[in-house]
Amino acid sequence: MKAEGTIDQQTRHEQIGLTDAQAIEMYKYMLLARKFDERCHLLQRAGKINFHVSGVGHEAAQVGAAFALDREEDYFLPYYRDYGFVLSVGMTARELMLSAFAKAEDPNSGGRQMPGHFGSKRLRIVTGSSPVTTQVPHAVGVALAAKMKKKKLVSFVTFGEGSSNQGDFHEGCNFAGVHKLPVIIMCQNNQYAISVPAHKQISGKISDRALGYGFPGVQVDGNDVLEVYRVTKEARERAINGEGPTLIEAMLYRLSPHSTSDNDLAYRTQEEVDENWKKDSLPRYKKYLIDCGIWSEEQDAELSKEYVQIMKEATEYADNAPYPRAEDTLLHVFAGDEEGNQ
Repeated sequence: MKAEGTIDQQTRHEQIGLTDAQAIEMYKYMLLARKFDERCHLLQRAGKINFHVSGVGHEAAQVGAAFALDREEDYFLPYYRDYGFVLSVGMTARELMLSAFAKAEDPNSGGRQMPGHFGSKRLRIVTGSSPVTTQVPHAVGVALAAKMKKKKLVSFVTFGEGSSNQGDFHEGCNFAGVHKLPVIIMCQNNQYAISVPAHKQISGKISDRALGYGFPGVQVDGNDVLEVYRVTKEARERAINGEGPTLIEAMLYRLSPHSTSDNDLAYRTQEEVDENWKKDSLPRYKKYLIDCGIWSEEQDAELSKEYVQIMKEATEYADNAPYPRAEDTLLHVFAGDEEGNQ
């Protein structure tokens, strides 16, 4: 129930088909992803984990897209910043923390890959590799299989704007356009490919490149979770109806360094970073929910406490979990026989 004194007209989330509960759930996943990022930053500085690639500033684009997809049927090919996305489609804070600690129970790779290389057969998250953008042709392949088998599902793939200049991106887009495949291709344009600003590597809009491959491209405010949801939902409807791919360019800003091994102030100013913190999607969306009368500062404080505890428990579990064993190095590398022997 909305609080007294709130506006009577239909709110933005209702206009695009979301209930109050769904709108709040989106915020919860955005906050959970932020709490995970904050905990990993502290753990790396304390020497508990070796490396972390931050997703701070990407939460709205990731969660908005995830909520527009079918989390029971679609296939997902995220990239290494997509904590908000993989949490939204079913991964847990404990699973992500096991990956950060490189422990044997890590569901992504058994502790043998870099953090952020997500993979889950249970959740239909296709494992990514270290070379950037290789997930784009893989997503196109998944979409081709779906079309050949006449399955009503889409594949969804994300990457950063620096990756959009790789051959895999263009080859994937070309094949998807030629065959009108049910794939959604999302570029999370955070303005920097590690240390290179977008204006030194990209001419024009990335979303306009879709026109050359025969399908629509749309640029969206990546800090607006509801707008990302709307655009992704429309793209999915196109794909399911046999109308082919859509390229989405979510415009946002990487609020943190590229990774914990990066000094971002060597290539951008503190003033620029501070200015973009004012556009942070998390307080922006929280304010929207409060203005709608469906959320409060008190609820927010309680949720923050709950998530801090979740991260504490996930950290303690992962810290005490065993590392991979040397004798298990070849597990899952080769297919086994019917008895499970390799």
